[in-house]
Amino acid sequence: MEGSVPVAGSALEPLDFRKIWQDAMTFDQFVAQARPEHQALWQGIYRHATAPSWAVELLGDRPLHFLAISEDWCMDTSNTIPFLQRVTEAVPGVDLRLILRDKNPDVMNRYLTNGSRSIPVLIILDAQFREVGRWGPRPADLQAWVLTNRPLLAKGEVVKEERRWYARDKGETTIREVLQSIRTSSPS
Repeated sequence: MEGSVPVAGSALEPLDFRKIWQDAMTFDQFVAQARPEHQALWQGIYRHATAPSWAVELLGDRPLHFLAISEDWCMDTSNTIPFLQRVTEAVPGVDLRLILRDKNPDVMNRYLTNGSRSIPVLIILDAQFREVGRWGPRPADLQAWVLTNRPLLAKGEVVKEERRWYARDKGETTIREVLQSIRTSSPS
């Protein structure tokens, strides 16, 4: 089925990405439905986010759909998705929609990270809604740091260091890794 992805070795039905996309929220809709205690963070990061010219050039004119599994409370999501939204605004033919992790377990459970429902997960779809890449839940270097240091540091210290990392990086690593996942993935 066009726009679907079967799960290898599973009796699960393929995902209908076209339908999921149609039911998903735009970035503005997602931020509007966010709880008030999270909206300001999302809006602030978005206000400062930019689309690097190198990313715009790399994407060129290839039509793509970025489908993000997310929740408003997630620090990794709020520090990555606004930058991807800026990229989609700068590149005609590339767009972003978001679905809530907790309201879409059928999708989330197919994109686990080491058995965990970690977010964000970005599913990259071509014009026919076929998966051509995926990324998440956080940049690889930061993920390695978190996995190494989480058992050694208090939770507050880990979160503080993650925030510092994201503030220094300004979305660059996320965008680079997302684009790399597209370049190294082939249409199914």
